[in-house]
Amino acid sequence: MCAGGYGGRTGYRGRWVGPMTDEFIKRLRSLLAAYAELKASAPPASKTGPSAADRRRRACAECLRNIVRPVLDAFMVELKNAGHEASTRDHTDREDAYPSVALSFTPRAGLASALMFKYDPRRGILVQREVKPSPAKGRVVTGTGDRLGTIGVDLVSTHWVETKTLAFVADVLKAN
Repeated sequence: MCAGGYGGRTGYRGRWVGPMTDEFIKRLRSLLAAYAELKASAPPASKTGPSAADRRRRACAECLRNIVRPVLDAFMVELKNAGHEASTRDHTDREDAYPSVALSFTPRAGLASALMFKYDPRRGILVQREVKPSPAKGRVVTGTGDRLGTIGVDLVSTHWVETKTLAFVADVLKAN
């Protein structure tokens, strides 16, 4: 026998847990039975389709995929042809995150910098960049991420993407 003269056990966090009395077992079973009846009689949850937020997220993903990504791909090709390293990332098909596309650019003898176009549920498309200067310039290397602007999903154009991307490439080349 344990302390108090009745059976028991050590439970959560080492606290003493005595056996459940018949009264509490009846109450627990009654509670569980009532819950089961409630769930059995309730109408099944309706599947009305995607929510408005999900539709906006998908529209943004389509915009990033069809307008922004081709421009970034064209810039990537030109940067590679000029002897620099460049790549694009596409995260528009993931269901567990907001859609985004990015251009990574590493000039010769420099550090990788990135330009990201991301979905922001409150603002539309957010443009963010991270420019890292070359360590050969003798400066302390600190990546600075700043926003280049936001625009509504329905207002995105090829010209707008080209302008933001060209400004990013110019800033990276100037820093290196």
